Formats: sequence, structure tokens, C-alpha cells
Amino acid sequence: MTRLFRRWIARAVLSVSIVAATVSASYGQEKVVRIGYQKYGKLVLLKSKGSLEERLKSVGTKVVWTEFPSGPPLLEALNVGAIDFGNTGEAPPIFAQAAGAPIQYVAYEPPAPKGEAILVRKDSPIKSVTDLKGKKVALNKGSNVHYLLVKALEKAGVKYSEIEPVFLAPADARAAFERGAVDAWVIWDPFQAAAEAATGARTVADGAGIVANYQFYFASKQFLQADPKIVELVLAELSEVDDWAKSDIHAVAEQLAPSIGLSVPVVEVALKRQAYGIKPVTDAVVADQQQVADTFFALGLIPKQIKISDVAWRPGT
Repeated sequence: MTRLFRRWIARAVLSVSIVAATVSASYGQEKVVRIGYQKYGKLVLLKSKGSLEERLKSVGTKVVWTEFPSGPPLLEALNVGAIDFGNTGEAPPIFAQAAGAPIQYVAYEPPAPKGEAILVRKDSPIKSVTDLKGKKVALNKGSNVHYLLVKALEKAGVKYSEIEPVFLAPADARAAFERGAVDAWVIWDPFQAAAEAATGARTVADGAGIVANYQFYFASKQFLQADPKIVELVLAELSEVDDWAKSDIHAVAEQLAPSIGLSVPVVEVALKRQAYGIKPVTDAVVADQQQVADTFFALGLIPKQIKISDVAWRPGT
């Protein structure tokens, strides 16, 4: 097991175990679906809309929301039973499945390759991915941008071992990026759009032609087996929010901006790079995700090979 993998699991377990204890103490045996979300995305919109609470109330179920800073701790929360449902990008579920987490892919959003990028400062001499050789590159380890970096380097003929990854959460990475402590930053929207607007950061490469940048929705295996209809109701409400979002991006930006602390124009840029449509997991998507898993195993970032099809949910089967 790699040092990266061990440290990622240890830190996530510590934080989410506290969440699990709190939720258990607060709700006891009452029927509840616990949803993990990040600061941006369709789940934030669903939370703010309040429609899920109304729909699940009719079937005697409460909703508990827990915010996470990124995908890896969200999925570790699912692993230890602190949440039942959530969403992340491509890479976090690879680490989670390799760690034995009982995750089940239940839906996905189409590719959004421009919604993540390798950024450099506007005055940086770095002009291409090739120029990253020997440089310090900040990223959130185990996140979707981890895969973008790996594949972008591969395409440019640069070995992953030839750059110096600096693993930082988005806020810390932004600070390091601005003060010049790192040479480049691999980040996703809306942090990407915010950095572009505030600092004039340049894009060396985004995911276009390199990675798909899917967003996935997950449920714990136990919850899915116990309450598949609840999962279907959550996905149905998500689809309604998604339909609204793609039809009026400006209105969505106005609603999201205050909660995530960004300006409406910045959020609007990010939303235009996002994909829309909540879809059942297909064989083609499973195959794409398997490539991510195989790449990480080949690099020694996960300790064993995994099979994505083992944890892909097919409703009605």
C-alpha cells in the first residue's frame, strides 16, 4: 500500500468518524437518508431547493446533509457509514473501492472536460505540459484532477515521477499558487473559474482531448440494498434540478453564488463548462472508469487491481 494511499485513508477516517458519531447520536433509529455534498454542483442546488425533503417526507424519510471539501473524504464517509449517498469526480471512487469501501455507482453526468485544468500564473514561463518537468504541481490528491495530471503528462511524454506533486486542498493550493510556492495548479470548477478571474491564471491544458471528467453519484451498498426506491427518488429529484439548471444558467448562478462565496459571473463561467443530464451507468462509462483504475494501479497509486463493473448498479437487476 503506497504512502499516498495510507495517508489519504487515515486522514479521511478521522474526520468522517466524528460525523458518523454525531449523526448516530442525533437521529438514532429514525429513518433517514444522509447525503454528502460538495460546495458546488447539482446536490447543492437540490439542497437549496428543498424539494427532496418534501418528496421523501411522503414516504416517512428525513434528509440529512453534510458538506465535504472534496471527493475523497466524502467517499470515506460513505465507507464508514456516515453518509448514504453523494457524488464525486472520477478518481475518488477508485481509491475508495481499492480500500474496500462498499460503494455503488448509481448514476453519472456526461463528460465535462473543460471543467478542470492545469493552471499557471499569468507571468509564468511555462507554456506547455512539457514544461512541467521538474516543477512543483499542486493538486488535491485522489481527486478527479489527479487523473487529468497523469494523463496530460503521459500525452506530453513526461513521466509522473519527473514532476513534484504537492498535495494540497483547494484553498491551500490557491494560496501556494498565488505566492509562487508551486509552479502550477491542477484544479476543477468553480475554483478554476475563480482563479482565472482573480489572478489571470492561464490554462496550460484542460481535459479536452485528454480525459472525460465525469461526475458520478454513489450510494452505499447497504443503503442501496435496503432502500433502492429512496435512491431512485433522489435521482429523480436530481434530474428535475438538472433540467432546470441547464435551461437557466444565469438563474442558477445567482442562486449558487452567495452560498459558495463567488461572484455570479464567475459561477456562470463554471456552469457553462459543466455537463447536464443525470444518466444510468452504462457499459461504456464503466469501461472508461476502468481505464482510470488501471492507470492508477500501474502507477502504484492504489494497492490492488479493481473491477468497476463489480460496483456498478443496474436498477431492477
